[in-house]
Amino acid sequence: MTIAQLFDALWADYVAMTAQAERIHRLLAARGEAVRNDHVALRTFGAVAIGIDALAAPFEERGYTPRARYRFDDKHLVARYWQHADPALPKVFISELCVGELSSGAQRIIARLLDQLPTGFGARADLPYAGRPWRLPRADYQALLAESEYAAWVAAFGFRVNHFTVDVNALRTFADLPALNAFLVEQGFTLNDAGGMIKGTPADCLEQSSTRADTQDVAFSDGALAIPSCYYEFARRYPLPSGELFQGFVPASADKIFESTDVAR
Repeated sequence: MTIAQLFDALWADYVAMTAQAERIHRLLAARGEAVRNDHVALRTFGAVAIGIDALAAPFEERGYTPRARYRFDDKHLVARYWQHADPALPKVFISELCVGELSSGAQRIIARLLDQLPTGFGARADLPYAGRPWRLPRADYQALLAESEYAAWVAAFGFRVNHFTVDVNALRTFADLPALNAFLVEQGFTLNDAGGMIKGTPADCLEQSSTRADTQDVAFSDGALAIPSCYYEFARRYPLPSGELFQGFVPASADKIFESTDVAR
């Protein structure tokens, strides 16, 4: 599988449950925009067979190099991003849940999920879009949700891209990120306003916004629930003192972007 085929497979799986992303992509294309992807994001549990390193392997095999690491204490997460020498290719942001920092009850639920992993699952070439490999009752989902939105999301959706990201720098018909946001709201999309509609500032060298996740009917082992699935992000990068565009991420902003999949209370 080529790197182009890998990203095509990730996109196909993503838009199958994120109708808003395909609609936004088409709306931008109708304005004459050639939509470029800034980065994709993946989520997982911190376990040897399926952790960050396992999810990164298909990308590293295709030329991606690991970059900065990040820590999100409040959400019990660690993350890292990968970059390719070809600047036209999107960055890959992978986060994982520090399972050992959760309650013993949540740890037991996650252990039951991991016990269901087929032999060799973490070595699959299609791991980044392999879907959910375990059975999950609604009570276990709700128990995880009460403690960690992230844990509940991974338990419910498994392995797939959490979001794609429009490269706002590559857009030509919008002056800035507020103009793009205004267009999206006018078109009926709901944006994530946690921490403000725009996360980050030009001084941070990165501004980000995102939609609220689409709601998807998810089949559990004892029935279905409609829960937030995936969302679309928008990123505008600014130059460093060297003149090069900043390529990393801002933890305080990413922390709020994670909340795009939070369940409405």
